[in-house]
Amino acid sequence: MSRIDALQITPVEASPALTPQQKRFNSLIRQIEQARRTLATWHDSIPVYGTAYTQVLLPLQTAIMAARRDWSFALDAQLTQHRWAKAERETLRTLLCEAAGELLGTRDDDAELKALFDKHAEVDFDTERQKVALAMKDLAQAVTGLDLGDDEGIRTEADFLERMQQGMRAQEQAEEAAAAEREAATPRRRKTAAQQRKEAEAQQATQSLREIFRQLASLLHPDRETDPRQREAKNALMQKVNQAYAANDLLSLLELQLQVEQIDANHIAKAGNERLKHYNKVLSEQLQELKHELARVEAMFRLDFNLDPGWGLDPRKLGQLLEGHARRLRAELQRQQRDLLMLEDVGTTKRWLKRQQQLLRQADFGTDFF
Repeated sequence: MSRIDALQITPVEASPALTPQQKRFNSLIRQIEQARRTLATWHDSIPVYGTAYTQVLLPLQTAIMAARRDWSFALDAQLTQHRWAKAERETLRTLLCEAAGELLGTRDDDAELKALFDKHAEVDFDTERQKVALAMKDLAQAVTGLDLGDDEGIRTEADFLERMQQGMRAQEQAEEAAAAEREAATPRRRKTAAQQRKEAEAQQATQSLREIFRQLASLLHPDRETDPRQREAKNALMQKVNQAYAANDLLSLLELQLQVEQIDANHIAKAGNERLKHYNKVLSEQLQELKHELARVEAMFRLDFNLDPGWGLDPRKLGQLLEGHARRLRAELQRQQRDLLMLEDVGTTKRWLKRQQQLLRQADFGTDFF
């Protein structure tokens, strides 16, 4: 039987039904244990995924980038031929600029590729990039109401993001200063009964946590143990007690009490309704902190490995996630290689260009419409 199972409150003959607080206690410790396991799985799985990402996905991504670069120069070579009609040449230039611009967006230090883009684009890459960054700045100002200053110094998306962060920090500081001024100018009001009751409940919950800590500290204090081996064991347990208390980790404190036989399986069941209410308040806060940490870990995982923002990934299935990504990258690499070979056949390329012209017109129509 696990320690969590041992802490579960079970009905007794004298009271066959659990009270609402007892049911909530059982539910909270189950949820906390599940969140703990999930968090531990994340910590175990992320390094494994990172190794596989480096060994499997990065080489595929590098190969795709190289193939797209070859594709850009292959389109440039086609434009030196006189076999293309005017509309076909325009389509080739558009596709070349799209491919080269996408690559330069992730790595702008490729001088040859930048020269190729500038050769065929109406506006050179640096000017186009600055135009996009300034458009993002104007949109951000309109949406957020922030004053991001003049356009000087904004040449890239990174410049815009830095200016945006500066603007948000300045706004937060201004709001904090205004709130402090309002608070200083507002006469202190007497706390309502609800506020007083809430503060009292929080204080009692903290007191319950402190009582358990004191009981454990009294039993485990290593200075009171003469046997060296027992003193070392108690010192290790006391470190866990200190860590759990500092983190407001009530469940770990209860597990430690169970471990040192300071409580038994019936101890929690015998606790009064008010004591359980205080326990449940601390456990509820502990569960929320775990959920926030799980959300943070997943968000950082998505950011570190270039995944779309979101939530709900199962850390036990990261292998499946990686394999699915690898399949998509392999398919993309094969498509890119097929497209490169296609350029060797004029008839096939002309039919392909006709389809691309239709897609570009549809995209332009959609942009104009919306």
